Amino acid sequence: MTPGETHVILSADLQILIAALAGLGYEVLGPTLADGAIVYDRITAVADLPRGWTDRQEAGRYRVERSGDDALFGYALGPRSWKHFLLPPEERLVEARRQADGLHFSTGTAAVKFAFLGARSCELHAIAIQDRVLRDGRFRDPSYDAHRRENFFVAVNCAVAGGTCFCVSMDTGPRARKGFDLALTELLSAGGELLVEIGSEKGAEILAQVPHRPAREDEISAADAITARTAANMGRELRTKGLKEALQANPEHPRWDEVAARCLSCANCTMVCPTCFCTTVEDQSDLAGESASRTRKWDSCFSLDFSYLHGGSVRNSPRARYRQWMTHKLANWIDQFSTSGCVGCGRCITWCPVGIDITAEAAAIAGGSAG
Repeated sequence: MTPGETHVILSADLQILIAALAGLGYEVLGPTLADGAIVYDRITAVADLPRGWTDRQEAGRYRVERSGDDALFGYALGPRSWKHFLLPPEERLVEARRQADGLHFSTGTAAVKFAFLGARSCELHAIAIQDRVLRDGRFRDPSYDAHRRENFFVAVNCAVAGGTCFCVSMDTGPRARKGFDLALTELLSAGGELLVEIGSEKGAEILAQVPHRPAREDEISAADAITARTAANMGRELRTKGLKEALQANPEHPRWDEVAARCLSCANCTMVCPTCFCTTVEDQSDLAGESASRTRKWDSCFSLDFSYLHGGSVRNSPRARYRQWMTHKLANWIDQFSTSGCVGCGRCITWCPVGIDITAEAAAIAGGSAG
């Protein structure tokens, strides 16, 4: 077997795949149902997957419900992205302890082999963007690099378009075309079959341990039809032509005041975004002076303290902070990293408490109508 080949496996045999990955020392992460949402977490069995569940998403609304079928991956996206594991929300960077022979230092970053089961195409693009920022640029983040060093990706091509998805606009989905070791398309046939595309030599080695057979042409066509249908049913559209220039040329557009009147500066959009990478550090020491540590935590440009300099915050209004976020995400990010900071996952729309829609705001600034 070689990269590019397609095969078919039974959904029940995903258990063998999970066991094979665990046997190689991978910590297997995948979608599971918890607290009324489909979230990524540690899994050990096919039974952990959200079989027969789907999600319904609109601006400011999310709920899970029974799908009426037996699909394992019949949902769009939950609130937690893979960033949760590669750039953890809270991480001890260094700790110093006083001992009899002097100070001893330890770092909190331990390399873990992660296997991501159920990664969508937009999320693979998001990880590639964070790689460019945190690993492959001039200033490499050693903690991110440690988490990212040994990963295995089992992508899943989308059979469901969420109500806030717009990956087609960003050319990031719904079909995974790169960045994976194996890519699955759930055929929902009577036998519970999955089409598997091999994306790497590692993927071929793992698939060799799972019962499989070569895919027929009609099965390949059926898989193509599934992602084509998903692409035709996007919940949103972001018109990107001329958008960068429009955002950078309109810092005083009246729409900034309108959106600021709604924005709560809660930072939900940046917390669920798979590409946002802003962090802060906190230093702590005990009262006895025996230990001290530095911890990194997620932060947000929506926080008043984030842009604080001596004398006050640079962006001291919701208007300034929302403008900074959206202009950076969709325009200035391109100047910095040669790519947009958005992959069209729609999480920022779904999880905004007041339902602010980035596609509508971008259209208003650019002088068009919402998609």
